Amino acid sequence: MQAIPIQQVAGGEIMVNGRTITEEAIDQEVQYHPASSLDEARKEAARALSIRTMLITEAERQGITGEDRQTAETQEEAQIRMLLDQELDNPEPDEAACRQYYDSNRERFRSPSRYHVSHIFRPAPAEDADARVAARERCRRIIRVCQADPSRFTRLAFKHSKCPSAEAGGDMGTIGPGDTAHDFEKALERLPEGEIAAYPQETRYGFHVIWLHERQRGEQLPFEAVHEKIATYLKESVWRRSVSQYLQILAGRSRIEGIDLAGADNPLVQ
Repeated sequence: MQAIPIQQVAGGEIMVNGRTITEEAIDQEVQYHPASSLDEARKEAARALSIRTMLITEAERQGITGEDRQTAETQEEAQIRMLLDQELDNPEPDEAACRQYYDSNRERFRSPSRYHVSHIFRPAPAEDADARVAARERCRRIIRVCQADPSRFTRLAFKHSKCPSAEAGGDMGTIGPGDTAHDFEKALERLPEGEIAAYPQETRYGFHVIWLHERQRGEQLPFEAVHEKIATYLKESVWRRSVSQYLQILAGRSRIEGIDLAGADNPLVQ
């Protein structure tokens, strides 16, 4: 569960149902909540500990001991799991709900597109600012030449590219997801078929001049192929909403001091 912003009351210790959230506990928890500042990380840690304490005290009130633990599960984790299983209904989505989601989001369910692409690559280490400036400028000059006369791309690749594909005039063949750097793939998604990119594409390795020859658009996947994936997604979505609503209710009837967990407009978890 990942907490979302709530306001911590300044000055005063945090108590949840009679239990103190100590500074030492927050210090230990903060490592699990990376944030832009230590102050924000401590606030996130305090929220997480407060929510956890609220759930554990409710489990104890209901007589849930957590003795029936699963593999690698702590007693407190078992208490929280058993409490939520008992309090929340999480039915399996039926086929009609899955099919409705599929029909409303058909573009999400396509096989990955593939691309026939050539490039000219100028390497530049991420930590070498001067080398990156030079590589970008070299690619800009190559782009200007190629846009004026695309037939020169192959010769320029032989001469300037530092990729093995230079031996084939920059031709990388047909590639798909995972074959290149993420930024390179995103550029291919945006680039019109048959065009040379107007600007150098930056990746962590350096800069690229990209020529997209052909886009082979992914095919529509049949409902049967994605039914299980949709069902899992819908079930998890319902579960997250149910947990959020339950925590709102639980916060409203808990004794909480020093931190505000009862935001009326925002769920406590996502």
